[in-house]
Amino acid sequence: MTIYEGSFETGGVRFAVVASRFNDLVTRRLLDGALDAFRRHGADEDAVDVAWVPGAAEIPVVAKRLAESGRYAAVVTVGAVIRGATGHYDAVVSMVAGGVARAALDTGVPVLFGVLTTDTLDQALERSGSKAGNKGFEVAMAAIETAALLRGMSS
Repeated sequence: MTIYEGSFETGGVRFAVVASRFNDLVTRRLLDGALDAFRRHGADEDAVDVAWVPGAAEIPVVAKRLAESGRYAAVVTVGAVIRGATGHYDAVVSMVAGGVARAALDTGVPVLFGVLTTDTLDQALERSGSKAGNKGFEVAMAAIETAALLRGMSS
């Protein structure tokens, strides 16, 4: 029996983060968390690139382009979609979640969904570094582990 399992070693590979400027009060905290995870697990500062996009809707196309480049072991996405008074929230969440998943499946590169989808700003702040931890940190950890798992499976 063969068991494949990832590790939390960055192994000299590169990572990318796609961050949304919209709701940047939350997104910057998520980005800080992701960068902290990469740093704590041995990734050089030069081994992580950040691409800023205007809003969450633009995340999938940029994430896919980065994944297609062949330069990155994984791509992390961070942003915040906060429910408003209109149905726009549901459309944006669906588009971003599906687009991020498609980018990963189309390229074979892990593209991880770190976009908060919350009802309130308070909930988003809780999930970006206060009561509920930092989801940016958590998604970067998943990126490190998944990239290592794939490297192990191909060797």
